[in-house]
Amino acid sequence: MIAITGGGTGGHLRVAKAIKNELNKRGIKPIFIGSTAGQDKEWFKNDEGFNETYFLESKGVVNQKGLNKINSLINILKLSLEANKILKKHNIKKVFSVGGFSAAPASFGAILSKKELYIHEQNAHIGALNKLLKPFSKRFFNTFFYNDPYPIENIFFQSRIRKKVKTVIFLGGSQGASAINNLAMDLAPFLKEKEINIIHQTGKRDYLKIKEFYETNNIKADFFDFDKNLTEKIKKADLAISRAGASTLFELAANNLPAVYIPYPYAAGDHQYYNAKFLADKKASFVFKQNEIEKEKILNILNLDLRDYSQNLAKIIQKNGAEYIVNEMEI
Repeated sequence: MIAITGGGTGGHLRVAKAIKNELNKRGIKPIFIGSTAGQDKEWFKNDEGFNETYFLESKGVVNQKGLNKINSLINILKLSLEANKILKKHNIKKVFSVGGFSAAPASFGAILSKKELYIHEQNAHIGALNKLLKPFSKRFFNTFFYNDPYPIENIFFQSRIRKKVKTVIFLGGSQGASAINNLAMDLAPFLKEKEINIIHQTGKRDYLKIKEFYETNNIKADFFDFDKNLTEKIKKADLAISRAGASTLFELAANNLPAVYIPYPYAAGDHQYYNAKFLADKKASFVFKQNEIEKEKILNILNLDLRDYSQNLAKIIQKNGAEYIVNEMEI
């Protein structure tokens, strides 16, 4: 039996889901150990692909200070003992961690009970927990450093090579990104003038503001706060303007969709910038730091033939990442 642990954010949880789906294909139902904080429950509480799900009262440690940090460490230790009991109850032999603070109890529990620990680091900057646990892992997966294929659902892969920009998609995540939303409003009049279609994931926070903007300025746009069929909208686009979380980055790459990445500036270790730089260095996308956005440069990108960028993405991304990881775990 195998346990999947970790999460907190969609990027971590998308990897957990991809591995769970691959295990399900092989007739295996893993257990999941996550946190009551973050998005873990929202994603997996009712997921029948798991034999059982557990959500512990874990909290982050890195951003805590003083006594709060000490209390968080003590809490992690207590939860590790609880996670250890869960691992024994289900006769778990292997633990697969996708990182994030909710991975700590089960990961430490795996070490305490001498279970095989496998870690997937999504980003170009190794997170604090993963860095600590890496020496204790049997296998450490990472696309940026080790060229391991990233676990992406096959629905994201398509062969269309982009050339001329006829449709732009703005992606700020389900919660939204104000910097990207503001840029979208700044660019929208030009896009309307050039008859470039707009698809805009506004997120929940800015949806009403964006709705009012498009309606007031009589700009036609496909805007929404959240859409379960986002993949279909991505397929229609010729250029994305997006944050640079690893899962988003590789999902767009699988679609051969070049992007202008505007990394979230407060991400740990500035990892979103280094994620995007990985593709920019290969002439497969573009990256601008949030405080260095230049409207004119982005407008120039809209006039480019993106064929080479799109073809370079096709060379970078690999299929069957989840299958590869599960095979490496000898399951």
